[in-house]
Amino acid sequence: MGQFGVGQPVRRLEDHRLLTGQGRYTDDIALPGQAYGYVLRSPIAHATITRLDVAAAKAAPGVLGVYTAADLKAGGVGTIKCIAPQKGKNGSGTVNPPWEVLASDRVRHVGNPVAFVVAETLAQARDAAELIEVDYDALPAVVETAAAVAPDAPLVHAEAPGNLALHYALGDEAGAEAALGGAAKVARIEVINNRLVVNSMEPRGIIAEYDQAAGRFTMTSGNQGIFRLKGQVAAILGVKEEQIHLVCPDVGGGFGMKIFLYPEYVCALFAARDTGRPVRWISDRQEAFLSDTQGRDHVTTASLAMDAEGRFLGLRVDVIAAMGAYLSNFAPYIPTGSMAAMFSGLYRIPAVYSEVRCVFTNTVPVDAYRGAGRPEAAYLVERLVDEAARVTGLSQLEIRQRNFVRPADMPYDTRLGRIYDSGDFGRVLAEAAKRADWPGVEARRKAAAARGRLLGIGVGCYIEACSGIGEETAVVRVDEDGGVTLIIGTQTNGQGHLTAYAQMLNEKLGVDVEKVRMIQGDSDIVMKGGGTGGSRSLLMGGVAINRASDRIVERVKQIAAQLFETAVADVEFKEGVASVVGTDRRMTLGQLAQAAKAGTLPPELGGELTESGEYKAEALTYPNGAHLCELEVDPDTGSVALTRYTVVDDFGTVMNPLMAAGQVFGGAAQGLGQALLEQTLYNEDGQLVTGSFMDYCMPRADDMPDIEVTFLQDMPCKTNPLGVKGSGEAGAIGAPPAIMNALMDALRPLGVARLDMPATPEKLWRAIREARA
Repeated sequence: MGQFGVGQPVRRLEDHRLLTGQGRYTDDIALPGQAYGYVLRSPIAHATITRLDVAAAKAAPGVLGVYTAADLKAGGVGTIKCIAPQKGKNGSGTVNPPWEVLASDRVRHVGNPVAFVVAETLAQARDAAELIEVDYDALPAVVETAAAVAPDAPLVHAEAPGNLALHYALGDEAGAEAALGGAAKVARIEVINNRLVVNSMEPRGIIAEYDQAAGRFTMTSGNQGIFRLKGQVAAILGVKEEQIHLVCPDVGGGFGMKIFLYPEYVCALFAARDTGRPVRWISDRQEAFLSDTQGRDHVTTASLAMDAEGRFLGLRVDVIAAMGAYLSNFAPYIPTGSMAAMFSGLYRIPAVYSEVRCVFTNTVPVDAYRGAGRPEAAYLVERLVDEAARVTGLSQLEIRQRNFVRPADMPYDTRLGRIYDSGDFGRVLAEAAKRADWPGVEARRKAAAARGRLLGIGVGCYIEACSGIGEETAVVRVDEDGGVTLIIGTQTNGQGHLTAYAQMLNEKLGVDVEKVRMIQGDSDIVMKGGGTGGSRSLLMGGVAINRASDRIVERVKQIAAQLFETAVADVEFKEGVASVVGTDRRMTLGQLAQAAKAGTLPPELGGELTESGEYKAEALTYPNGAHLCELEVDPDTGSVALTRYTVVDDFGTVMNPLMAAGQVFGGAAQGLGQALLEQTLYNEDGQLVTGSFMDYCMPRADDMPDIEVTFLQDMPCKTNPLGVKGSGEAGAIGAPPAIMNALMDALRPLGVARLDMPATPEKLWRAIREARA
């Protein structure tokens, strides 16, 4: 292991370029002759369109085109598809009503696109949109998730009676009901998992081009993977995939939201073909609130059966999960195949059963957001386990230690489609409790009380399923200057792919990390790949890189043996140099690459020094950990201060502890935002009340505590060659239950029986007043 190899805390190689303004994001790209697109959106949550007149807009100065649903239909444009439908209870399926790119006769949420205007300038496009005349006949709207299943709820789609997109079931219903019926003790809870706006630093955008002679589109857009989008774009435009060229420049955060196909992308591509001009559309922040897929939004009840000693016997969970007005690409999978499969958590529960009702509402569509179902599962389970501690009289630590899956149980089959391969959950929690000085908490509680503060401590243990998703290919090319060019189908969104991959290439090939060049996000250069999502990039890309690197090493040895006129067995390759053992004959990687291209070697050895590696996922990985949050509440104002925050994670083998810690910090910040600050609110008419940063509160630096992070690295994953378990989403999974359980620990002695996220100062102040009353 060298200074820059695997396991070292190498600072991110990307940062100097990005921090000095040399990044190249979609909005930084300006093409000659580009035009500007603007979307006219519905101001009403639910209505029929009775009249749509664009004549005045078409005649406005600078306007190149005004497009409606009729224009797109005439041009052969299809509808956006849900690509992850799920099987429902009793053989039912997913109801998937058409999602029109532009609404033709009905709008179903505020922000629903109605028309697309293209002009010489953005100001002209906006002005022209003001001239479009639309008459709406307003209809009743349903916005609350639980209200969508009420018998008298307005229907979002006629095809979905009861607003039900999917009724899903998983697990052992008879076993769970029997356990609850015969339990000595039962813990019950209802929780709301609040809806979130993703709010990536860089908004969505697209620059669309059309080459008339080649009959080919180019789509430049920050996204999370070019190939999943490429197939969808080709299908909706009715062309072949080879007619679509996707380019992804730098991306300023995605968090799941930039995986999907959106109406604006289709409009811009259609307009580029129609006008013969490049068309750019860049979302502003208000548009992002109205059009980016949102996250979470569940109402859940659960019951946990226990014996007299507090050991878990059975679990029943019922979820109502909002889909929004239309099914986004993965929407029904997130609360079912992703979330419901993790309801066992880290615990031995003999019988687990859940039902999930995915419902349409007159709101922005919901889809994957950092963690994508696993944070929702962990939040429910950990809040419920704390309630079980209250019911049994056991401590937060003891109830967990008594019920954890043990190392001796591995591999552990949850009977929900997940098999845990490794981990020592009890040890992880014990280490976290030790580092958080759990024994000293009562003394600190008394000290806080003397200052007029209410101290609470909470636990959020988690396990998630991730990383081993799909397949990946890496192409490694040794260049004549001794550097390496990596071509790979993962897609960085700011996580530091270049750094991690460069460390792996340094480890295998001895190349200077500063001389690694990475190419991602161009479908004319990268031939295949799964993009970023589900913490997959390090595992999937890393194994592919290692396999390609191993092939490079074998070929280098053969080239060196030919040049040195010796046997391959006598050639040693180490730290970027091939040498004959026991002699001073040696050649660097760059020299070997030059020799390979010189034309003097046999055909099978000559040419570009390039090799590829492939990896197909063998199994999911199961990172796990414990978050312990200590906080103080001011009962007079409801304000919260996080005073101590401790994380112990089992990520298996950690490639770069500095970057892994950064992932935990960022995830914890998003988890804190959900727990204490963020909430997407609609009024009864479906108007978005929290439609800007004036009303939607994001976490700030001074909201964050110091976080102590420890990695236990002696439990590598057993189902992949790297031993890694994924780290990208873990912080967002452990933080919400840890913070909310700490708040309940602080306020339960006052008589507070329930808190839901976000626990804003106003909510806490009211809860304290009501409890005291």
